[in-house]
Amino acid sequence: MNNYYGNAKDVSSAHGRSAILLTNLGTPDRPASSSVRKYLAEFLSDPRVVEFPRLLWKIILYGVILSFRSPKSSAIYRKVWTDEGSPLLVGSQQLAKKVASQLGDQHQVFLAMRYGNPSMVDTLRAIHDGGFRKLTVLPLYPQYSASTSGSTFDAIAQTYTKQRWLPSFNFVSEYHQHPLYIETVANSIRSHWKTNERSKLLLFSFHGIPQRYVNNGDPYAKHCETSSRLIAEALGIDFDEWTLVYQSRFGREPWLEPYCDEMLKSLPAQDIKNVDIVCPGFSIDCLETLQEIDQENREHFIAHGGESYSYIPCLNDSDEHAKLLCQLVLVQP
Repeated sequence: MNNYYGNAKDVSSAHGRSAILLTNLGTPDRPASSSVRKYLAEFLSDPRVVEFPRLLWKIILYGVILSFRSPKSSAIYRKVWTDEGSPLLVGSQQLAKKVASQLGDQHQVFLAMRYGNPSMVDTLRAIHDGGFRKLTVLPLYPQYSASTSGSTFDAIAQTYTKQRWLPSFNFVSEYHQHPLYIETVANSIRSHWKTNERSKLLLFSFHGIPQRYVNNGDPYAKHCETSSRLIAEALGIDFDEWTLVYQSRFGREPWLEPYCDEMLKSLPAQDIKNVDIVCPGFSIDCLETLQEIDQENREHFIAHGGESYSYIPCLNDSDEHAKLLCQLVLVQP
């Protein structure tokens, strides 16, 4: 699998050119239990993702969680898998191609996943072997969290501790209030409203993290709040016409609230039976948006008396999204 995009014949002759590395979370190679187990083992073993005593967590992870979660998760992955493969990987590849096309010949665009394939180690090796002396890394997470952007930096740093000659290095840790990001998300919502009747309430749904992480200094919640407020302001909607929720909680400890599923179950009783929902923290539609938000949470809302539920897709491989990413990497020193 090629993990670079652009003028591929020049990968081995990088004089005067810079490497742009786009990264995303990752995905299993196949929607099979064995493949999902391998992916989850890598993902959930990351101490940035699960902050828990290592030995005890390893026993829980390999003794309990992987055995029960892998078959269940593989069944869920099969619901969103396409003929081309994982929606997250396919969408990320298509976006990388568009970014490469817009950047032109002075930049080579690479794609890596923090967990799974194309791997961070293999991609950084390709960049090194290609002779690139300048590298800009852009994790596709607008809002910073130690569990996403921080973990990506860890993986790069761990690889480079074994490499003698390091490139000049820029790392885009977040872009949660970048004007073009706000404008691009707002425009995608406006475009949706042009072809779909606007609902009474707009929900901004972000992936949750444990409340403990925020208490210990993670800025993620503040970034989500700022992004939501700025997008709402760009749309010109009032405070009572939107709300922020968090999805995808795991385990028993408190996570960031309000919880998306519980909010959707409660809204019809408040006479809010028509909602739009968008996920500004996800760059590419994936399991958490296609299945959890567009399918599972839709069912919760309708089952509790909701009438109309409209999911607004991620920015995905739109030209506007590629333009945003190009600006983010080009303004780096």
